[in-house]
Amino acid sequence: MKETKKNSYILVLDIGSSSVRAAIYDFAGNVLPATMVKNDRRLTATEDGGAEIDAGEALAQTVKAIDEVLKKADGLKGEIEYAAASSFWHSLLGIDKNDVPTTKLFGWADTRSRKQVEILREKLDENKTHNRTGARFHSSYWTAKLLWLRDTEPKAFQQTAKWLSLNDYISLKIFGRAATSVSMASGTGVFDIRKFVWDFELLKFLKIAPENLPEIAEDGQTFSLNKTYAKRWKKLKNTEWFLAIGDGAANNIGAGCARKSKAALMIGTSGAMRVAFEGDVPKIIPKGLWCYRIDRRRVLIGGALSDGGGLYRWLKDELNLRCSDDELEAEIAKNAPDAHGLTFLPFLAGERSTGYSESAQGAILGLRSSTNAVEITQAVLESVAFRFAEIFDQLSDILKIREIIASGGALRESPIWTQIIADVLAHDLTLPETQEASGRGAVLLALESIGEIKSISDLDTPKGQTFKFDKKRHVIYQKARKRHEEFYKILINK
Repeated sequence: MKETKKNSYILVLDIGSSSVRAAIYDFAGNVLPATMVKNDRRLTATEDGGAEIDAGEALAQTVKAIDEVLKKADGLKGEIEYAAASSFWHSLLGIDKNDVPTTKLFGWADTRSRKQVEILREKLDENKTHNRTGARFHSSYWTAKLLWLRDTEPKAFQQTAKWLSLNDYISLKIFGRAATSVSMASGTGVFDIRKFVWDFELLKFLKIAPENLPEIAEDGQTFSLNKTYAKRWKKLKNTEWFLAIGDGAANNIGAGCARKSKAALMIGTSGAMRVAFEGDVPKIIPKGLWCYRIDRRRVLIGGALSDGGGLYRWLKDELNLRCSDDELEAEIAKNAPDAHGLTFLPFLAGERSTGYSESAQGAILGLRSSTNAVEITQAVLESVAFRFAEIFDQLSDILKIREIIASGGALRESPIWTQIIADVLAHDLTLPETQEASGRGAVLLALESIGEIKSISDLDTPKGQTFKFDKKRHVIYQKARKRHEEFYKILINK
């Protein structure tokens, strides 16, 4: 990294499904801790599988985060020259010709379009679509959601002039243009990841025209605030804004994983394992994986789990575990791997990678009258590790992974979970000290765009704790994983 500008800063937004974060960074990629803002939120869960939020409310939460970070940065000397962002993938809402929402904002966890997935698989060639778009047919993507809305909300569908992600909607409101990045577009499931255009075949099937979707911005293109928000945020009136990239892409960059030899393994509310690199999309994308874009030069390939930290939180609440996290970790550490004999299928929020089953549900097998809450918790943590192993195996078929970098709040709070994953994968894991990997990633990509960094691929992974795998424990986990796979085939992959 070359000598950086003094008194020049970047505002960063990290727009997640469970929180909105904001902070100011310097041109060396360092966060100014005193400016950090985090506002928690949750999408509303409905009985029929919905995960939604009012679009105006989601916009207000983002605006509030910017208000608060500017208030904290009030005494900061210098200029906020740029703004960058990461945002959660796969969200969808419709707006009419007057830019008024015609639907709620639907999150990736909304499964109400699961029946439409069956229709897509009957009518279209899923393998060819997967290879063009990088996405299988699944309720988390726009493909199924749009078909569901067309079938169940025909009036709203007809009234909709544009379909947007949350970040596209925010761009429309604060810049006056409905634009999206290649990164965000690639997570929709209706974007050709090689040609960088909306997928013609899917749009024709869904009866949607390209003009019904946001414009695709150029890499490094910046935007300015409209008059309303320039007046509200005077400190940002001259700021150049980069469009958001997907949070998973930002996480890889922030964790120093932008090479084929490095994989990022993250557990937040959900979980994912991804490899980012500069180059072409693989000719054939492994069936259980997705493939998105960071930008026109870089690819992101991996798999995602719907159950991660959210599952662990649910477990603690429902089992009424009164002990502290440290006490629970200590109790689990006393037990040998798989000593409980339980098999847990971690699909309470459904399944994405690697089977993409819309009917998947959670299950626990092998319960005895002597089974206790600690053993169930251990089985849950091990089961998520087994699902990561499935992703890792498919990634290893096309890439030679030498390093695995861990991140996410769930793993920081649970060293035992990080160790279990290392033992299951038979691979050392590094947990860097950087806690805001997604925000840092958005900053680093912005700094590369303006020439402050030569290449994000050359950046080192921040220092951190290393979890070395244990060969003896791995042997035990291999047997437990086979049992897990057998029950998976019986109950899920029928």
